[in-house]
Amino acid sequence: MLPMRETFLAATERIVDADPDVAVVLADISAAQLADVARRHPDRVINVGIREQLLVSTGAGLALAGLRPIVHTFPSFLVERAFEQIKLDFSHQETGGVLVSWGASYDMSTAGRTHQSPGDVALIDSLPGWTVHVPGHPAEAERHLLESIPGDDRVYLRLSAQENASPHLGVGFTRVRQGSRGVVAAVGPVLDRVLRATAGLDVTVLYASTIRPFDAAGLRSAVLSAAPSVVLVEPYLAGTSAAWVAEALSDVPHRLRSLGVRRDAEVRMYGGIADHDLAHGLDAGSLGLSIREFLGE
Repeated sequence: MLPMRETFLAATERIVDADPDVAVVLADISAAQLADVARRHPDRVINVGIREQLLVSTGAGLALAGLRPIVHTFPSFLVERAFEQIKLDFSHQETGGVLVSWGASYDMSTAGRTHQSPGDVALIDSLPGWTVHVPGHPAEAERHLLESIPGDDRVYLRLSAQENASPHLGVGFTRVRQGSRGVVAAVGPVLDRVLRATAGLDVTVLYASTIRPFDAAGLRSAVLSAAPSVVLVEPYLAGTSAAWVAEALSDVPHRLRSLGVRRDAEVRMYGGIADHDLAHGLDAGSLGLSIREFLGE
């Protein structure tokens, strides 16, 4: 199967050809790949140039005009740079649309801090009523995109260059492994390394590619059938979903360890994805040490 970004672009082209109510708004990013469908539908594939605030506002305007917009660029530009427009033009006006980013927290790490966005999900999480998908495989990304087109809700689809070997197409938290000494919940493309990190441990491993709405029932069920020690591994800012875990387990005495992109210091090095994984403790070896220490192994 094609990588996640290419899968999204191919699916988007098919959607625009098939559905006259779908529009795509770009800010130069991916415009070359969608040039053919833009020539076929110049009124519904719009490139606003490197103007990310206009990108988001244009998408919201198209939604108000009755279209279903797919709004796409890198996350640092889509969510961080244009957050005010997301807050006002989509959330405040209760306007629906599908925001799609590619680049995750540091997929483009060698481009510097301008192209890193570990806080994007936390920012979206500050607004009510958003669905947030963090797929770990191209098949999951395609499914989430296709399921997001009908309706008028607000969706954030976060694509990444990092992928798991196999898709998991369940809804909410899926039990990938059953154990009794704790629960390790993995979100999106960190699943495979979490499975390597927990090899030989008697723990339940959960997986989710949709993190909002949060599957409180799925987490509770797993915790109540194992020890009430929870490790949450997210491929963005550590602790982003901690409040949701606390709410889900508000009547269950439990311990929580949140792992993700570090909050205590900014990583300023120019290295590849693997270098940043290591710096943030998100490689399999570091995750294994953190999980074992938390569980007292």
